[in-house]
Amino acid sequence: MKKYCPLLAMLFAIVALFATVQVAIAQESPAPAGPSVNLVATVEARHGSNIPTITRDDVMVYQGRDRDKVTGWLPLQGDHAGLELFIMLDDSSNVSLGSQLEDIRQFILAQPVSTKVGIAYMQNGIAQVLQNLTTDHALAAKALRLPLGNPGANASPYFSLGDLIKRWPENPERREVIMATDGIDRYWGSGPDNAYVDTVIEQAQRAGVIVYTIYTPGEGHYGHSYWRTYWGQNYLSQLADETGGESYYLIGSAPPVSFTPYLQDVGRKLGNQYLLTFIPKPQKKAGMERIKLQTEIPNAELVSADRVYVPATPQ
Repeated sequence: MKKYCPLLAMLFAIVALFATVQVAIAQESPAPAGPSVNLVATVEARHGSNIPTITRDDVMVYQGRDRDKVTGWLPLQGDHAGLELFIMLDDSSNVSLGSQLEDIRQFILAQPVSTKVGIAYMQNGIAQVLQNLTTDHALAAKALRLPLGNPGANASPYFSLGDLIKRWPENPERREVIMATDGIDRYWGSGPDNAYVDTVIEQAQRAGVIVYTIYTPGEGHYGHSYWRTYWGQNYLSQLADETGGESYYLIGSAPPVSFTPYLQDVGRKLGNQYLLTFIPKPQKKAGMERIKLQTEIPNAELVSADRVYVPATPQ
C-alpha cells in the first residue's frame, strides 16, 4: 500500500497552478503588433463589367500562410478621390504615336477635378517633365507633343520612370502613371531577369506608385524586331502586374489602332480603388514583404502591388 506524501502532493499542485497561469497569460497576451501599412487596391470583376461591392470584412491579406489583420478599407471616392496621375510618353517612339495624342487629350480632359495630371517624356534615361501636376486639364492636354522619333533618345524607359518616382514628392493622395513605350531596354538588352526592371518595380512598390503600361512601337531597327519587341512587352507586363496596374498591347510589333479602349479601362480601374490598411507580421528589419489579397465575394478580384514596404516593429 502506497503512503500518501503531503509534500509531494503540494509540489504537484504548485506545478499545475504555474502551468495554468502560463497558459492563461499566453491566451490573454496577443502577439506584438507591428505598425499599420497602407496600400491602394483595385476591385475588378472576373467576368462582365458589374463591379461587386466589397466591404472591409470581405478583404483578406496574406503574408505566406499567415493572415494579417485588416483595419481599414476606404473607398477612394468623393472627399477621398484625390489622385496624382502622370502620363509618360517615350521620345524614341515611332511617329505612329502621334495618331494617339488626341485619344490621350480626350482622356485628360475627361478626368474629374480631384485628379491632377502631369505630362513627362522619357528621354535619355530621365523624365523630362513638360507639365507639372495640375488640375487645369486643358493645360496638361496642351503640353502633349509628337515624340522626337530618335531611337537613341531613350537608353532605358525604366531609368526614366525611376527618375520620375525619385523626384515625386510623397503625399497622402494616390500616385499613378500611364506609360506609353515599346518597353525595350536599349541599355540592358533582352532576356529574363532584367535588373533595371526589377529595380524600378521595387522603387514603385516602395513609393506606392501604380503603373499602367501601353505598348507603342519604337523607332529604328528595334521597333520591328520580334525578339526585342517580345521582351519589351514582357518587361512592361511585369512592371504593371507587380505594381498593381495593367498592361495593354497587341501581340507583335504593330501599333494599336486606338488608345481609347485602353484608357477607358484605366478610367474604370481608377474609379474602383480603395485604400487598404492592415497590420503585417512584426518585422525586426524594415523591408519589402510579399503579400496576396483575396476575397470570397463571387466574381470579385482584388488587384494590388504584390509587395509592400513594411517598417521595423519597435522593440
